[in-house]
Amino acid sequence: MASIQTTLRRSAIFLLLVALAALAAAWLALRASLPRADGLRSGSGVAAAVRVERDALGTVTIRAGSRPDAAWALGYVHAQERWFGMDLARRSAAGELAELFGPLALPADRRARAHRMRARLQAAFAALPVQQRALIEAYRDGVNAGLADLSARPFEYFLLRATPSPWRSEDTLLVVAAMAFTLNDAQNRRELALAQLHASLPAAAYAFLTATGGPWDAPLTGAALARPPVPTEAQFDLHALPATPPPTTTGATVAALVADGHDPVGELVPGSNSFAVAGSLTGAGALVANDMHLSLRVPNIWFRARLSYPDPANPALMIDANGATLPGAPAIVVGSNGTIAWGFTNSEIDAVDWVRVQRDPADAGRYRTATGWQALRVHDEVIKVARSSDEHLRVEETHWGPILATDVDGTPLALAWSAQQPGGIDVGIGRMETARSLDAALAIAHDSGMPAQNLLVGDRDGHIAWTIAGRIPQRRGGYDPQLPADWSQADTGWDGWLAGHDYPVLRDPADDRIWTANQRIVAAPELAVLGDAGYDLGARAGQIRDDLRARERFAPRDLLAIQLDDRALFLERWKDLLQVTLAAAPTTPLRDSMRRALGDWDGRADTASVAYRLVRAWRNAVIERLLDAWYAPARARFADFAAPRLPQGEYLAWTLLHERPPHLLPSSAADWDAVLLAAGDQVGAELARQPGGIAASNWGERNTARIDHPISRVLPAFIARWLDMPHEPLPGDANMPRVQAPDFGASERFAVMPGDEAHGYFMMPGGQGGHPLSPWYGAGHEDWVHGRPTPFLPGPTRHVLELTP
Repeated sequence: MASIQTTLRRSAIFLLLVALAALAAAWLALRASLPRADGLRSGSGVAAAVRVERDALGTVTIRAGSRPDAAWALGYVHAQERWFGMDLARRSAAGELAELFGPLALPADRRARAHRMRARLQAAFAALPVQQRALIEAYRDGVNAGLADLSARPFEYFLLRATPSPWRSEDTLLVVAAMAFTLNDAQNRRELALAQLHASLPAAAYAFLTATGGPWDAPLTGAALARPPVPTEAQFDLHALPATPPPTTTGATVAALVADGHDPVGELVPGSNSFAVAGSLTGAGALVANDMHLSLRVPNIWFRARLSYPDPANPALMIDANGATLPGAPAIVVGSNGTIAWGFTNSEIDAVDWVRVQRDPADAGRYRTATGWQALRVHDEVIKVARSSDEHLRVEETHWGPILATDVDGTPLALAWSAQQPGGIDVGIGRMETARSLDAALAIAHDSGMPAQNLLVGDRDGHIAWTIAGRIPQRRGGYDPQLPADWSQADTGWDGWLAGHDYPVLRDPADDRIWTANQRIVAAPELAVLGDAGYDLGARAGQIRDDLRARERFAPRDLLAIQLDDRALFLERWKDLLQVTLAAAPTTPLRDSMRRALGDWDGRADTASVAYRLVRAWRNAVIERLLDAWYAPARARFADFAAPRLPQGEYLAWTLLHERPPHLLPSSAADWDAVLLAAGDQVGAELARQPGGIAASNWGERNTARIDHPISRVLPAFIARWLDMPHEPLPGDANMPRVQAPDFGASERFAVMPGDEAHGYFMMPGGQGGHPLSPWYGAGHEDWVHGRPTPFLPGPTRHVLELTP
């Protein structure tokens, strides 16, 4: 017996030692992929010594003797700190994720590969101006040197059993393209749905449903747009429609409305806030604020950096640019250079069109153009799949773009997208680092290949301006760009890019304030030039505008207060309507609970508010029901109909509830009050089923952060918790300045006066470092959560790495 116990004890000790050895090996392997922050690296691909400094948050300062050397050093640092995110960005745009993740990534790869972005951007790189090519090549070499200097591959690749592939020149352009995929509707799903609605609804109904604006508009030029009239009974009668399946707001959908924040009109999409005040309101230079709304992850999408190098145009002067870089690209994206400060918001202009492709009846491999028949280009795209066989994807292309869909009558549709066109993607916006005036900044914006953005810029002399940055298609032929069109007709389609002198520009407005929040910015005739890809409703922009107009003097802290404004002004009228609806309804225990819950309304998207969650979910449920009735004809005619993003759908719902036309009452309801009450009962019942019932169902329970590492979802929970940011309740929502969802929101917040960067702030979620053992992993995240400003400039130097030739 003693010998058995001894053997068991020895076996247990042996197994423990083996386990400890395995943990130690894993720990050492993990530590081996930490970035290099100190010391001397000789043999670098720089012409002169470069100094790389880091502060306590991991913010990097690069002091170089030339712009190419700064690009080399930035590439080196990006690769060491953020390789996995860079790799995901280039692969997502190229349709190469399955090579890492296996068959699960094939659906995403098929969608992306149809655009053939790697092949396009290889050609685009070859056509770039020599200065851009040199910058990208220096950055590429720095990236590959940084990757090679890691003692072990980044930990994600151990888990994936993969080896990183070297960085190629076109990969930087692919990273820019990945942002275009994020900010544009690259599949143009919205306009497919609009085409189906256009084919299914009477003209008056379609116009009312899809109008561009209304009273919530907050443009910089012009007034709010007039809404089309409500269709008459003769024009559109819901009760005369054939019977269709019942509305979709039932069961699982209501659970989504309550628990997952279902968004029936598309209000939580990549966007941003940016606003500025002129020097007359600061007593000095202009103040610029920016918070770009994107999906949130660990580490953050942006990487803070300061780049210092001699001005290429005048080497006697130094460039000192501070702000956010995008790992994979060699430049400051937003920030300040001491003379100007700039930020971006998604413009929502129309940069994607569907083109009807008329095939030759005698030869399906040919299609009609304005100059005659042309042959389709057919490509066999090979998608590499980890642990599986390759997949082949056949892509047919026209000179307008690839064929990706069919029109309502079955005609093939080719996609014309600015990101696919020559000149649509480059790194020209990086020249903002060297801009010495507002005029120079605007000219750079008009000559840069990037997804079209609202650029807001201010200078140290107090001037402010707005324009569009990125390429704008120049349309000919007077066609409706929201619907498929026949470009084989003469003088119809895109005729290159809009000339820089034709771009809309607003400079030094009379009230010395500019605001952008993805809303419509301009009025006719400029609106026809820019188009409409789904402008935001305007409630958020209007709240920012009114916040700006409420003060006559500004410091950075005042702009932060606007960025953190979580007042639910937009929902006030919905709260009042719900109170009236419940007060007039027969009493039930459920409705009594809802009435009591409304008592804690404080007018904010506060984490403790039950009333906010209830009102928000009820409003969404009501809109879902009303829109569903208008979608019924398209749903009946087209099996693949999917509701489009319609941020202006608020107007349809509110107008119908106010005017209550009998012919537009959903057929499932006895009267308009029944619509409101049925939505309330469903939402209330779902909340009542949550743990603790309605009284415990506050906004923070729904709006709990899920800012996670991309790979944590496939890991055991105890490891995932180590990689992810704390899952804590967050204030804010859509239709207010503080935009926030569990994994979506302000990917950075900053405000800065050029020339006075020392008093600015810059905060971001998820931290700077990409390695879980790095001291900068998650650094600064809690300041972002709680709205505590962190300095715009890097702090005292804690680490120095010297790069020498």
